[in-house]
Formats: sequence, structure tokens, C-alpha cells
Amino acid sequence: MINVLLVEDHELYRMGLSMLLSKADGINLAAEAADGSEGIKKAREVSPDVILMDIGLPNIDGIEATARIKEFLPEVKVLIFTSRDSEQDIFESFKAGADGYIMKGATPEQTINAIKAVNEGVGWIDPAIAKVVFSNLQRPAQTAAAYTPERKEKNSYGLTERELDVLALMVDGLSNPQIADKLVITRATAKAHVHSILQKLCAATRTQATVTAMKEGLV
Repeated sequence: MINVLLVEDHELYRMGLSMLLSKADGINLAAEAADGSEGIKKAREVSPDVILMDIGLPNIDGIEATARIKEFLPEVKVLIFTSRDSEQDIFESFKAGADGYIMKGATPEQTINAIKAVNEGVGWIDPAIAKVVFSNLQRPAQTAAAYTPERKEKNSYGLTERELDVLALMVDGLSNPQIADKLVITRATAKAHVHSILQKLCAATRTQATVTAMKEGLV
């Protein structure tokens, strides 16, 4: 059972999410909070597995609340749930320690899947956010030729062509078993590639690796 703390100031959104989480299989709505300060307090009280966190909160915003919570609950997973899609909000959220970022326009199924994914340690980035990041961060001089295998093999992080293939699937939100199936390799091999990628990118989590990949134009 995944214990979830919901932090959302908009009453109608909070009511709707509360109903969704209460009915979802494998999820327990442990507590709710209407602002950042209350969210931090509730996190201390219930030690949730996952926090569904809005950004635009009263008193303390969701990004600052995430950073503060991660200081005393480093293992908790934080899924940002917001209508904001600016580059600054996205990267500030991940810098604060967020494990995923999903838009409020997501379907109920996508929201539940995102919660379960981050709980399992799989970074989640809303497809709409990935598009925003790519459009804002791709270098103007990049061309199709810039992404040849030769160029990939010479990237500054020392990633191999196969590791770049794995990294691209990580960006798409695939788990290790799904990566293994997609690339027709064993799960142990997929896990080894992911571990190597995290080390080479100096990333502590898959989400951090995904963000680095997009910022550096590796995929």
C-alpha cells in the first residue's frame, strides 16, 4: 500500500484528487494539506511514501516545501502536480529533490501511474513537460547530423551508444523490465546499463539522469 500525502490549496482540485486516491487500488490517502507549511507538518506526522505536491501554494510554495521535506525525509518521493510548465519551475523542482513532474491536465490513470512509478523509484516526467524542455534547451546549431552514432560515442559523459539508447527510454519513463523488453536484452543487463548511466551522469536518481539528458541534448 502506497501512503500518499496530498498538498493542494485549490479546494475543488483537492476534493477531486482525494476521491481519486481514495478509490485507487494500492493507494492510501494518508493526509491532506492546503498550504506548504501544513504540508511540511503533515509530512513529519505521517511519513508518507509519496507526496503529491502543487507548486503554487500559500505561505511556502511547493518547490521550497519539497526541499525542506527532503531534508528530514530524504527517502520520500515527491511528485509535483501543477499547471505550471515553465522551464524554471521544472528545473527548480528537480533541483529541490522532486522525483516526478505531472501536469494537472493529466488523466486520472496517468496520475495514478505516475504515483506508482515514483514510488518504485522510476522518474516520471509528463510528456508535455518533456516537449517544453526539449524546445527550450535544444541548441540552435544542432542538426540531424549532430546525432550520429559517432557523435554519441564522443559525448563528454563517456556514454556508449547502447547506454544512450537506454537513456532515451529512461526519458520516456520506461522501467528496467520495459527497457529490457524494448531492446531485447536481459533485465540484469538493463539494470547494469542504468547503473552505469547514473554513475557517468553523476545522478543519484533516474529523474536526475533524465533531466541531465534533456539539458545536455543527449537524447
